[in-house]
Amino acid sequence: MAYDADVIVIGAGLAGLAATAELVDAGRSVILLDQEPEQSIGGQAHWSFGGLFLVDSPEQRRMRIRDNHALALQDWLGTAGFDRPEDHWPRRWAEAYVDFAAGEKRSWLLRQGVRFFPVVGWAERGGYDATGHGNSVPRFHITWGTGPGLVAPFERRVRAGAARGLVRFAFRHRVTGLERTAGAVDTVTGEILAPSAAERGTASGREATGSFSLRAQAVVVTSGGIGGNHDLVRAHWPERLGTPPRKLLSGVPAHVDGLMLDVAGAAGARLVNRDRMWHYTEGIENWNPIWARHGIRILPGPSSLWLDATGRRLPVPLFPGFDTLGTLEHIMRSGHGHTWFVLNQRIIGKEFTLSGSEQNPDLTGKSVRGVVDRARADVPAPVKAFMDQGADFVVERDLAALVRGMNALTEEPLIDEEALRREITARDREVANPFTKDLQITAIRGSRRYLGDRLIRTAAPHRILDPAAGPLVAVRLNILTRKSLGGLETDLSSRVLTDGGDPLPGVYAAGEAAGFGGGGVHGYRSLEGTFLGGCLFSGRTAGRAAAREVG
Repeated sequence: MAYDADVIVIGAGLAGLAATAELVDAGRSVILLDQEPEQSIGGQAHWSFGGLFLVDSPEQRRMRIRDNHALALQDWLGTAGFDRPEDHWPRRWAEAYVDFAAGEKRSWLLRQGVRFFPVVGWAERGGYDATGHGNSVPRFHITWGTGPGLVAPFERRVRAGAARGLVRFAFRHRVTGLERTAGAVDTVTGEILAPSAAERGTASGREATGSFSLRAQAVVVTSGGIGGNHDLVRAHWPERLGTPPRKLLSGVPAHVDGLMLDVAGAAGARLVNRDRMWHYTEGIENWNPIWARHGIRILPGPSSLWLDATGRRLPVPLFPGFDTLGTLEHIMRSGHGHTWFVLNQRIIGKEFTLSGSEQNPDLTGKSVRGVVDRARADVPAPVKAFMDQGADFVVERDLAALVRGMNALTEEPLIDEEALRREITARDREVANPFTKDLQITAIRGSRRYLGDRLIRTAAPHRILDPAAGPLVAVRLNILTRKSLGGLETDLSSRVLTDGGDPLPGVYAAGEAAGFGGGGVHGYRSLEGTFLGGCLFSGRTAGRAAAREVG
């Protein structure tokens, strides 16, 4: 029986585009499948902020950041916390990825036209000891053009391959089975879904109008994770995080459903670390949603007072931007699914960035003037829109009114005004104390020693209750689903492995479907800026390896 192509790639997100581009460069023919319509090419990466983890980059050096491979690997391993037998391949992928991030990653991207915003961000700061979780230095490089700017060069390469007759697109093809011939997976079967004019990210429908069966010498699975499927999120929610919250916002569209993972599992692939997840604790309901339960993550600076649902400060070092998973664990033990930021307009104007390409029109549109205008504004326009229209925001001139507004947003009034006033007053008193024992104040001062934070990310220490810095702002924070950290186990050639540890003949995996490499390159935690890069690195690896196999 003849083959329909050399390779079938399942999933037209960033990892699938990277894999397909490499296959095209090697002269291989590819069928690129996706259950979504063509207008959604690029997948989740299109909606991303475009952050990339780089080590010892020129951007870092210009910002007086001293970084090196050894420090980055120490941070990665201390963050990942690998502690399982199935962490063998994830650890090897981690070592390979840090090599890539400290080596050719930046120059490889530059050759394709990718450029970076000059100020490097400092995400996941940790706050523990030197070998524990967190980035010891800023490493979060924002792509000029955000997610769309990163997708564009890979989409161009794939479309050039289509113009040469090497790539055939098969959108609205939903895979339901992988079949073998003589022991090797070589057939992909599924449903052809009804055509859809749905705009990117919106529900596209699941009405089947037919079926398909396609054959190739190799199959690359790049179908993404489970973040849009709350049933699967809850089914794999780890016991260590307690009971999942009743309310979950979605940081990804509904088509990120994880169903392809079980299709691959049924064909003999091994799935590992499915209880490892990366969900955000600073989620807010999008006042202008694109998909169902659409949530936006706040990328906060360090100054907001972070309170649990009852108004108590979160413990050290659970400050904004320091430890996502540690904060999630604490919240899930609290018995409530939400927390609060309490701050003022001076802080929100300086320190709030909203994740996502659509929330950063200046960076996404590559507008220098827009970036300058953002820096000059009291509050950036996207953030101001949430202050005015967001369901989770309370803006008031005095604390009593703020507390009334906070209690009006919850099922029962959990915030006591006098207790909160004492908490804020005590914190404010420490701002004037050069010998403070308040470690958040110490962290704020430490942040401002970094030029990038002092310029655009960290407000000068001041009293939250200072009337000149007002009005006061409270933000109700929800849990926001985003990334699966586990998935299909792969070796360093992106070959999918079986329960016996042998390669599943003919099958490769990359991106979130493979836990960004090995079935979980991040371990338990991420250093941030590592998801898009993980898609690129594992997609590139899978494409090159599959090209060699079918050559």
